[in-house]
Amino acid sequence: MATTIRNKLKRLQSRLAPGTPVTSEDLADLGISADLAVHYVRAGWLERLARGVYCRPGDPPALHPSLTLLQRSLQGLHVGGKSALDWHGIRQYVSPRPMLHLYGWQAGRLPEWFTLRFPAEYHRKRLFRERPDALMHVRPFENRQGASRQGAPLVSAPERALLEVLSEVGVRQPLQEARELVESTYSLRAAVLRDLLKRCTSVKTVRLCLQLGRELSQPWVGKLDPSQLPMGSGRPWVSRSAEGLLVLKP
Repeated sequence: MATTIRNKLKRLQSRLAPGTPVTSEDLADLGISADLAVHYVRAGWLERLARGVYCRPGDPPALHPSLTLLQRSLQGLHVGGKSALDWHGIRQYVSPRPMLHLYGWQAGRLPEWFTLRFPAEYHRKRLFRERPDALMHVRPFENRQGASRQGAPLVSAPERALLEVLSEVGVRQPLQEARELVESTYSLRAAVLRDLLKRCTSVKTVRLCLQLGRELSQPWVGKLDPSQLPMGSGRPWVSRSAEGLLVLKP
């Protein structure tokens, strides 16, 4: 019995990459029952993060593997908005501990074991006509060192991330900061932006994207045909916020 327990522990340690949290289901796939997991915790061979979530002692969860674990329980979860822009190198300010902006298809809450380590906000948002299992222009993240895509967290492409930011203007996103971010988006791909805008469900987001693009003379805006985009009615879109009145003409 003791030999079996040791062999299962060795198999777990050999397959568990550094900084990777595991669930009870993961342990069960390795032949480790719930009772055996409790034994490992009491013996100091596993650390319990929350009910049904564990990590190796002295090896706290890292961000990327933690996100891939959360993607299994929150449909459509991905890094988006300002965080995705930052990951792609588009940023205005450098914060010592920035808030991580996560988006998903369904209502839900981030677990405490995650938010205690990684300050984050979760937004349920359906900004595009798409399926939760086939999000538009959301891909596994590849860092600049060319790390493997396997097990990488999902992140919005820069074009989608910008629209996610603009969709929050007038709600929780200051217009001035959004404008400053648009200033740094000269390299956006017009074809990708067009694809997203055509399926965008927010008239405000479409109009604001075009308006800021024109005001800041971004090269991609001239390649977009407003007549092919969901601009809404012929009336101006008006919203009042702490920054004043926002008027978006068609």
